[in-house]
Amino acid sequence: QVQLVESGGGLVQAGGSLRLSCAASGSTFGTYAMGWFRQAPGKEREFVAAIRWSYGTTYYADSVKGRFTISRDNAKNTVYLQMISLRPEDTAVYYCAEQNRVYCSGYGCYSDHRRWDYWGQGTQVTVSS
Repeated sequence: QVQLVESGGGLVQAGGSLRLSCAASGSTFGTYAMGWFRQAPGKEREFVAAIRWSYGTTYYADSVKGRFTISRDNAKNTVYLQMISLRPEDTAVYYCAEQNRVYCSGYGCYSDHRRWDYWGQGTQVTVSS
């Protein structure tokens, strides 16, 4: 069993920055990948970024590429999402996720929310105009 807890969300003006953190606890020995999804009110959950836990390979949605950076600290079992140049359309609840059962081998897998095994409760990010 794995537990994920996000933190770092808040209210910022357009153009501002936030850094999200997600700490994993429990049975984290077999972590394959960690990632971030987001969901705005009335919209589907969408992929943001993912990182392979061992190799550090990263994947990003086109909408955030160049603005968001995903990173991890293996020793701390923590994944981060550094967000800069935030836009109002980035407003959403951001969810941390872990893949620990089904291995992914490409963007099409990581971006599919059905391929992720564990989810955090989410942290709200609001970007004002």
